[in-house]
Amino acid sequence: MGQTKVWPVLVTMALVCLAPPASTTGLFDTAEYAARRARVMEAIGDGVAIVPGASTPESDVAFRQGNDFFYLTGVDVPDATLVIDGQRKESILFLTMDEKTADGLGIPVALVRSPAAYSGIERALPGDGLAGFLSGLYRRGPTLYTPFRPEEIGPENSNEKFNALQRSMTTHPWDGRLTRELQFVTRLRERFPQYETRDLAPIVWNLRKYKSAAELALMRESARLGVEGHRAFIRSTQPGVAERSLAAVFDFVTALGGARGLAYYTIIMSGKNHAYGHYHAYDRVLADGDFLILDAGPDYGNYHVDISTSFPASGRFSPRQRELYEAALVIRNAAIDTYRPGITLRQVGQKMEEALKANKLERFAADFASIIRYGGYNHSIGMATHDVMGTFAGPDEVLQPGFVFACDIQIYRVDEEIGVRIEDTVAITAAGREVLSGGAPRTVADIEALMREEGILQKIRR
Repeated sequence: MGQTKVWPVLVTMALVCLAPPASTTGLFDTAEYAARRARVMEAIGDGVAIVPGASTPESDVAFRQGNDFFYLTGVDVPDATLVIDGQRKESILFLTMDEKTADGLGIPVALVRSPAAYSGIERALPGDGLAGFLSGLYRRGPTLYTPFRPEEIGPENSNEKFNALQRSMTTHPWDGRLTRELQFVTRLRERFPQYETRDLAPIVWNLRKYKSAAELALMRESARLGVEGHRAFIRSTQPGVAERSLAAVFDFVTALGGARGLAYYTIIMSGKNHAYGHYHAYDRVLADGDFLILDAGPDYGNYHVDISTSFPASGRFSPRQRELYEAALVIRNAAIDTYRPGITLRQVGQKMEEALKANKLERFAADFASIIRYGGYNHSIGMATHDVMGTFAGPDEVLQPGFVFACDIQIYRVDEEIGVRIEDTVAITAAGREVLSGGAPRTVADIEALMREEGILQKIRR
């Protein structure tokens, strides 16, 4: 189809189907960041925390700030360093950026011109002054805290990135380099052997584990946008449609709504690819009888959500597809109904087991055993999809307000080319729980009704 026919359709859908995008800066009031830094000060006592920001990109791509640095500052500028002085109860921002460079990178000139006033950080100094500042701490002999694990950029997870870099770089027989963070730790210990150096990551990650009201508001909007993307994808699904086209639908809808990008590469599993937990090739054209898993979420304002839906390409569940799907839905609903502050994940799992028995679904007990053990919990969610946590007690983790996580229910019959994944982003609140992804279709009737509606791809082709 020619451009002159497609473009008006896209414009019309943008105006009619989607609300105007909200702010995508992801910046909170400076008081929010100040409160986070104050909690770090409390944790380090008379120590000094040093948090390097992300470096200038090595190629012509947009700059992304590291998550820990952004969490504590809200400052999206390259080659900066944050110092939190626990004894003097002040923070210092070291940065090297002139106004012209900032303007060319889309960085607010006000940040460079008046960094302390713009960021709410007490002091700002030139970036090359960090070594002199640390040398001036000699008489105090403080403990230095700095992250030992790699910074997260966009959809990355610090622990996963560390493990990957260990394999590909640090322990590789033809490489052997340390990560940037561990190289910084080594230099600190060489230059300032009189100071003890400790890992800051667990302190910051325990703060990130529980989301504030402002963070939850942003994640709520991220989830709303993610649900819109899922619904648009499902509407466009039918036999004869290419998975790559469907992936583009999710990208389009979430980007049009203000997403900065994807929380992770969209996962589409159908046919034989149900055997692979994270399939990104989009190399199939759907056929009648196919059953799909869509696992996708947006990156909105630097916060992610994780949502999975499962549905038939034909728009109608076969008896076998319905049987497996509704078994998963039973224990998903049991988990969602049980989540609340003060309960452990193990106790949630007990309710899920009871639901299987009450619905005479014991034949699926082995399929859901590991999922039930963790009460449906799969991972924390926040600035990273697999969000970091300083501490986690496994099945004995006691749920507390502000904890946001994936309730992820899965069952596979690879030999039948059927996989079911029902995944929600859930926030524990003082009153109980909130399913941030609650607008995603979950019942068989809701999914089949949605698939009878005309999708974006069909509108374009028409």
